[in-house]
Amino acid sequence: MFKKILIANRGEIACRVIKTARRMGIQTVAVYSDADARAPFVQMADEAVHIGPSPAAQSYLIADKIIAACKQTGAEAVHPGYGFLSERTSFAEALAAEGIAFIGPPVNAIAAMGDKIESKKLAMEAGVNVVPGYVGVIEDTEHAVRISNEIGYPVMMKASAGGGGKGMRLAYSEKDVREGFEATQREGLNSFGDDRVFIEKFILNPRHIEIQILGDQHGNVLYLNERECSIQRRHQKVVEEAPSPFVTPKMRKAMGEQCVALAKAVGYYSAGTVELIVSGADPSGESFYFLEMNTRLQVEHPVTECITGIDLVEQMIRVAAGEKLAITQDEVKIDGWAIENRVYAEDPYRGFLPSTGRLTRYRPPVAGWEGGIRGVEGVRIDDGVMEGGEVSMFYDPMIAKLVTWGETRDEAADKQIEALDRFEIEGLGHNIDFVSAIMQHPRFRSGELTTGFIAEEYPEGFTGAAASDETLRHLAAIAGFVMTARADRARQVSDQLDSELDPPYDWSVTLGGQTYAVALDEDVTVDGQVLDIGVSHTPGDRLLEANVDGINYGVKLDVTRTGLKLTTRGAVHHARVLPAHAAHLAAHMIEKVPPDLSKFLICPMPGLLVTLHVGEGDHVEAGQPLAVVEAMKMENILRAEKSATVKKVNAKAGDSLAVDAVILELE
Repeated sequence: MFKKILIANRGEIACRVIKTARRMGIQTVAVYSDADARAPFVQMADEAVHIGPSPAAQSYLIADKIIAACKQTGAEAVHPGYGFLSERTSFAEALAAEGIAFIGPPVNAIAAMGDKIESKKLAMEAGVNVVPGYVGVIEDTEHAVRISNEIGYPVMMKASAGGGGKGMRLAYSEKDVREGFEATQREGLNSFGDDRVFIEKFILNPRHIEIQILGDQHGNVLYLNERECSIQRRHQKVVEEAPSPFVTPKMRKAMGEQCVALAKAVGYYSAGTVELIVSGADPSGESFYFLEMNTRLQVEHPVTECITGIDLVEQMIRVAAGEKLAITQDEVKIDGWAIENRVYAEDPYRGFLPSTGRLTRYRPPVAGWEGGIRGVEGVRIDDGVMEGGEVSMFYDPMIAKLVTWGETRDEAADKQIEALDRFEIEGLGHNIDFVSAIMQHPRFRSGELTTGFIAEEYPEGFTGAAASDETLRHLAAIAGFVMTARADRARQVSDQLDSELDPPYDWSVTLGGQTYAVALDEDVTVDGQVLDIGVSHTPGDRLLEANVDGINYGVKLDVTRTGLKLTTRGAVHHARVLPAHAAHLAAHMIEKVPPDLSKFLICPMPGLLVTLHVGEGDHVEAGQPLAVVEAMKMENILRAEKSATVKKVNAKAGDSLAVDAVILELE
């Protein structure tokens, strides 16, 4: 077994590998850029080596710097994590030339599966179902249009070397192909150094299901069941779970055996994932097709670990050291259910715009990766950030992965809701409310999932999870309880304990468009209905714990000018709270109306202005593309909100823009 390994990655996956290596008695070496000098993974490792400036292209993507760090520290092997160099054949070859073990698959397998065009050909030869499409290099936009017309819409354009949702465009018409083909090429080139694009038929009502593969260097290959990854936004996975609510034992076996056949055809060993697209329109569950094979560990690997009890990182290390797998296919079980939500630095209330900045508050519901692969009481956090740290523009916007395990799917989802309520993040935008809303959504609970789930269920964007009448009554009671406690504390602080001016116990609470009469005496009542309520809150702390009629709530509490802001169960609730005797004043309170910004094209996030489609004096129509801004390696098309004429242009292609920068003015 290795005595020392180097992790050629950063953030949460670097922390994840370090923890398993530490448990195995293996020393670890971290490499870090300027931006990561104070990151948790650097502090956790036994040794750390600085490898360059913040941009990945000048640090994490330079193989020579990784190899030099290995030589400097005496690391015998490298775990690449995911992204960066994890699927670069040149990196694995360079390590081999220096006598350094690669904790991953053989070079030939990386090469065969890393090219989406070639991998499709190999899959067909191995007897794996493949999606109809054009398997070849596409020359230009006109060529792409001809191919798309022949295949039939909708089609998916994909960068051949792409992954992680980058370099992908869905086209429903020739217009979409013309608008998106070159952008797909650019994203492929910028993110992966390869601008080749291929096109395939887009399967209707598609489910994204993947099979976890694990093989050793002695010819043994297993499939460790499946993961459901259908809930995606812009082809980036948001929610993953294992097993899938759609897959039957018969289907699981058929999928698994095809994926094992493909892995054996390329001599695969280590952990890997075969991604499949499944037609949800086929009730037999037999219409599944090969998409690609990822020759590395997946971001969503924890859900497989939770239901199988297998530490995939440990197995990768043991396989790289030449050990045989200690388990057989018959010993791979499904125990319970696991769900993973990716907590991203993005604001769902503002169209999921990327958000960067400092984490002024970071309090996960459990501390780090504790309690083994199922976490503490079925709650696990995989993260690589800390309070006071920064989420920078240079890397992926994921803050953490929240994983829950339960005996049933509903239990795992309920644990997600409770844990998300207690996940405190301040300083930048995040998607906690959004993923909580998904966990509560009736369609998610039913298991009727497709990759179009988010677009179909939130067509007008996200405004918060819907709250039931019961939840609103409970929140009104909590608001009244909190305001009485605050008033009572103010009375004590003001040294008025002997005063007859007792704090109000009767409140008028308006939230969710309704007004509730809340009374606190021997009992707590809302509109005359008695509630059993208990509240635990430390003054100055933002998180409040409450139990109302047997239902637990974790509520993030903020005091506003007119009352309270209560964030819980995937939504922000603004509660206007007035003493009952002053409730008539509410009608006379003036509300601020936000200014009309529709005449400005505003940059929604820090980024690079790649393209400006219009100039001063041009007439534009609603929905017309005006500019393209690149942020976090993704291109974002900014469109006109209404018909207008361009009055003034304030930026040019190539400019670096700050958030809310005015790109142009309309009239």
